[in-house]
Amino acid sequence: MDHIKEPPGGWENMWVEGRTLWDLGEATPIVVHLCETGSLPNGRALVPGCGTGYEVVVMANPDRQVIGLELSKTSVERSTKMFTSLPNSKHFSFLKEDFFTWQPTEKFDLIFDYNFFCAFEPKVRPLWAKRMQELLNPGGELITLMFPLSGGRTPGPPPYLVSVSAYEELLIPLGFEVISIVDNELAPDTRKGMEKVGRWKKSV
Repeated sequence: MDHIKEPPGGWENMWVEGRTLWDLGEATPIVVHLCETGSLPNGRALVPGCGTGYEVVVMANPDRQVIGLELSKTSVERSTKMFTSLPNSKHFSFLKEDFFTWQPTEKFDLIFDYNFFCAFEPKVRPLWAKRMQELLNPGGELITLMFPLSGGRTPGPPPYLVSVSAYEELLIPLGFEVISIVDNELAPDTRKGMEKVGRWKKSV
């Protein structure tokens, strides 16, 4: 993919070789909490860079059809095989597509960016924001899990450092309004203090 600098060996090889240290082995707790409390919009939902797709599965229900997007063929095949027998499997699907060039037949009411933004170098991030604007319906919601915010990490390679202001500078000019930006109190131990949850509404 030309849009981002891939890690050594590329994303596909990382999945083939099992070098997926970002994979928690379950849905990240904040998503589980949002689902259990009925805090997510219904309709069509997208999880770009979904990885194994635990969040895709947790979010999917009769009122919310969820698509998980991934670059890795191995990841998509693995996820489809893992989850195809679940009771809610007709409410989610996994696609091997490039987020920047994919053209879905319909827009989305909810997009969940689960540490997807941090995969991109700062120079690529305006393209990320533009795609979010293009893919969301008016009034739709974007949820961003902002990580890593601090912790002495180097600027790259992925994950690249992020900041609240980086999101604001990209999204607000494109018609997004901040609903809330709060510390992720449910972050895994390794991310405590380095992760926030941003909720944004596309107003136009």
